[in-house]
Amino acid sequence: MSTAAATKAMPFLAKLKRREDVAEGTMAFFFERPAGFVFTAGQFIDLELQSPAETDDEGNTRAFSISSAPQDDTIMVTTRLRDTAFKRVLRTMPLETEVKIEGPLGDLRLHKDAGRAAVFLAGGIGITPFRSILLDAANKYLSHPIFLFFSNRRPEDAPFLAELQSLEKRSANYKFIATMTAPSEVSRRWRGEQGFINKEMLDKHLKKSPSPIYYIAGPPVMVNALRAMLQSGGISPNDIRAEEFAGY
Repeated sequence: MSTAAATKAMPFLAKLKRREDVAEGTMAFFFERPAGFVFTAGQFIDLELQSPAETDDEGNTRAFSISSAPQDDTIMVTTRLRDTAFKRVLRTMPLETEVKIEGPLGDLRLHKDAGRAAVFLAGGIGITPFRSILLDAANKYLSHPIFLFFSNRRPEDAPFLAELQSLEKRSANYKFIATMTAPSEVSRRWRGEQGFINKEMLDKHLKKSPSPIYYIAGPPVMVNALRAMLQSGGISPNDIRAEEFAGY
C-alpha cells in the first residue's frame, strides 16, 4: 500500500497465530492483538520481521492495511505472495513467531454522515481496508448506504469474494458489485459484471445513491484512472479518498 504522511505510532510485539489462503496467490496472516492496541477500520500498520532467516534490499518492514474488524480478537493482514525475502519469510515462519508492529496509521475511514452513501472502488488486494470498514459497519448496524465495486481478473483472484457476497444478507444497506476483467480466463461460469470499473457501471448501480463519497484502493494506475474519471464527471476532489497499493 502507499506510504501515508508520518504520524506518531506506538510499537507493539505480536505473535503469528495462523495463516489462511484467501485467493490464488493471496494469504491472510492472523496475529495476536496486543493489549492496548486500538484502531479505526480502514487504518494500517507497519509490520517488521525480527531477525528473519533471509532479507533483501527491500528490507524487513512493510505497510499493511488491517483487514480485520476493530471488534476482532486478532489483527489480520492480507497480501499477495510475491517472491521476495520478506514474503518468503512471512509465509514460512513458524506459528508463534514474534513480529513488531507500529500503528495504527492512516486516515482512510468511513465518513460520519450516514445520509451520504459510501462508494468503495477496489482492485485486487486493495479490498483489505474496505473489508475492515464493511465488517465494522455491519457489526455496528450503521445506516450508511454502502456500495462496493470490486475488480479482479478472475473470481479465483478475488480475496474474500464469498464473504463479501454473503455480507449482503447481514446488511440491507450494503450492495456488492463484483466485476472480472478477464472473463475468458475464468475457470467457472461468471454471471456478474465484466470489464473494468467505469462510468457506465457506476451509473447503472448508483442511480438512487444519495450524494456519495467515493473511496478508491488498488494499484496506482487504477486509482489514478478512477480519480480522473470521477473528477471529469463533476465529483469534487473533497468527495474522493484514495489509497494506492504498489508492489503487492
